[in-house]
Amino acid sequence: MIEAQVQSTATGAIVFDRALGIAPDDAWFDRARASGAAAAVPSGGRGGVAFVDTPAGECALRHYHRGGFAARISADRYLWTGAARTRAFREFHLLAKLAGAGLPVPAPVVARYVRDGLYYRADLMTRRIESSHTLAERLAVGALGLALALRVGRTIARFHASGVWHADLNAHNILVDVADAVWLIDFDRGRMRKPKLAWQQANIARLRRSFEKLGARRVGDFDAQFWHPLLAAYHSALSQDPPAAHVDGALS
Repeated sequence: MIEAQVQSTATGAIVFDRALGIAPDDAWFDRARASGAAAAVPSGGRGGVAFVDTPAGECALRHYHRGGFAARISADRYLWTGAARTRAFREFHLLAKLAGAGLPVPAPVVARYVRDGLYYRADLMTRRIESSHTLAERLAVGALGLALALRVGRTIARFHASGVWHADLNAHNILVDVADAVWLIDFDRGRMRKPKLAWQQANIARLRRSFEKLGARRVGDFDAQFWHPLLAAYHSALSQDPPAAHVDGALS
């Protein structure tokens, strides 16, 4: 289990897993962002991620960026409403809860916020999922198929049955590792909800739209070979998951 510990800094605060045995500081983030090895790679979210070496091992670093109209005003500053409500701290604690429940998410390592008057900036580091590719990348090289569709459908059902709402479920935020295990990443703005068909189906519809934007309909018989089997596996697994499977702390 991940045991969160908060440590104040000169400009904000850091939360980290006490099991690390070492106390991270701002230098972890500053060195990572300045390193030539920390070149950002595309992701489904805003701003991408960077793979960096830290004293705790290799991690994925994400700096929080705004999207849409708000990005025209400020690319990465958020209104300060308290430490517990910062994007980084909320995602760290959600990932810790999900990892503790045995759900396939990257384990959170350290998160921080930096105060800037009435605003703040934030960063998050999670364990890197080695030798993994997104569903978007697999689609691009024609590496989607029946077996993978079944695993993806069952994995999403596990999260939904547990009351986990992903704010941006798309083909970039689902990873497949070298052992063909499926992972969900990027839980910014995600939260626990009482399982209901409406939001669950909205999540699935969002995933479908992301595939369509990537041109899935032009890649073989996408519906018959991947999407329909995914849906069948999802609905079958969801109907079999008992209410007791919900992660503690689910909200309405």
